[in-house]
Amino acid sequence: MDCAACTSGIDHCHGTLVVHPDGGYAECMDVECADLDRVRHALIIDCQAVQGGCGCVDGVAEESSSGLLRAS
Repeated sequence: MDCAACTSGIDHCHGTLVVHPDGGYAECMDVECADLDRVRHALIIDCQAVQGGCGCVDGVAEESSSGLLRAS
């Protein structure tokens, strides 16, 4: 099955955009994602939905082994 957006040449991302509302930033689980605009992502989740939760409210983020930024 082909991706309709790929076939149509529409700029998009296949990754999941993780939004950190308290931290004021977002990140994509696709390491090759070049633009974090919500319009490009079909899958958008709140960071609290990430397994193990997110500590972005603490304000200091670092990259975890999963590639997602995690607060320390």
